[in-house]
Amino acid sequence: MSEGSEDQLVGFVAGLLLGAAIGATAALLSAPQSGRRTRRRIGRAAVGLRKSTGERFDEVAEDVRTRVDDVLQTARKRLSSE
Repeated sequence: MSEGSEDQLVGFVAGLLLGAAIGATAALLSAPQSGRRTRRRIGRAAVGLRKSTGERFDEVAEDVRTRVDDVLQTARKRLSSE
């Protein structure tokens, strides 16, 4: 996958997650229930979003580390063969 298409995919996923979070918040705020209950639900949703975002960040960070290691290894091979 090329770098441009990876950037597009990351942008799409980020937009999708942001849209889902905004939609969920709007749905919670317009629900016919007490303010306390709504705030509690929003708090739970925020904790879940933070947790899933943290997990995704860890996955992306590991992927970046792997790719950087691959690039460095390739560069070292090319430099040592010259």
